[in-house]
Amino acid sequence: MASRETILARVRSALADVPSTETPDDVPVPRDYQHTRPGPDLVELFVDRLMDYRAVVHLDTPVAELARGRGRLMVPPGTPGEWLSGVDVARDDPPLTATELDHLDGVLTGCAVAIAETGTIILDGGPAQGRRALTLVPDHHLCVVHREQIVRTVPEALQRLDPTRPHTWISGPSATSDIELDRIEGVHGPRTLEVAIL
Repeated sequence: MASRETILARVRSALADVPSTETPDDVPVPRDYQHTRPGPDLVELFVDRLMDYRAVVHLDTPVAELARGRGRLMVPPGTPGEWLSGVDVARDDPPLTATELDHLDGVLTGCAVAIAETGTIILDGGPAQGRRALTLVPDHHLCVVHREQIVRTVPEALQRLDPTRPHTWISGPSATSDIELDRIEGVHGPRTLEVAIL
């Protein structure tokens, strides 16, 4: 009992100058962190980070040209027709099972926003993105990012996202180094991430 009281007394002493509140909502949270900062060209920085993650990057190459010859690709609703010229596509209507998705050669999607500093692509299930399973099951993901969708920092990206939508944050191909620190790709999602920047 003496040890318990000693520990609690120390905690009370350490918290003596902290104002007491009824609920966590009463505690002011500073929001003065940096939202953006100057730096290298956004596209150049984004490409550099993507390549660090071993993603394949294409600049200003027509999407249909990249997608043709890749086998049968899943395309979500809202995929622009010009991306699909001459492409063998599968549609998720009605929704395909995980087994059916696994038998496809890949998926072609757009994105909601991309973060240059972290090389992260964010999908929110919007047009040309589809449901989360579409980008997690097939072994190859070809993602289209428009230059105006690229922001420098995470806070800038968060300002563009609807917090009520489901978000998938992608930083390179799926990979893990859990076993003997050897990098293994394709464990939790696509083994290959290809990014077309338009």
